[in-house]
Amino acid sequence: MHLTRHTDYGIRILIYLALLPKNKKASIDTVSALYDISRNNVNKIVHQLGKAEIIETQRGKGGGFYLKLSPEEINIGDMIVLMENSLAIVDCETQKCRILPSCKFKSVLNEAKKAFINTLNEYTLADLMEDSRDDLINIFELSL
Repeated sequence: MHLTRHTDYGIRILIYLALLPKNKKASIDTVSALYDISRNNVNKIVHQLGKAEIIETQRGKGGGFYLKLSPEEINIGDMIVLMENSLAIVDCETQKCRILPSCKFKSVLNEAKKAFINTLNEYTLADLMEDSRDDLINIFELSL
C-alpha cells in the first residue's frame, strides 16, 4: 500500500501542531514554508482536518489553526482513513477482470488492508512523538 502525499503532509502537519505551545496557532504560510508544501495543499488539508473536528481554525486577524484534540486522542489509523481517498490496494471493480468471480486474491488483499489499518489503529499522534519530542522541537525551533 502506498499512502498519498496528501496523507503524508496531513500527518506532518498534525505532528507540527502537536509540538506548538498551548495558545499558539499555526498559519498556512508558516506550515507551507516549513515543509515546502504549496499553500493550496496545506489549505486543503487544514480544511479537511477542520471539517473532521481534529483541528480548530480561526479566520481573520489573529487567526490560524491548532489541535482541537490532544495528541493522545488522535488515532493514526483514523487519520489515514480520513485522509486517503481510497484504501484499495488493487482496483478489481473498474477493470474488466475475467477471473474476478472466482478470484481469491481480492479477499487476501482485503485481509492485508485490514491488518494494515488495525496496526495503525494501535498508535496515536502522541506515540509518533514519543522519545523524539525534544529532537522534533529543535528541528522546528525557528518556527516556534
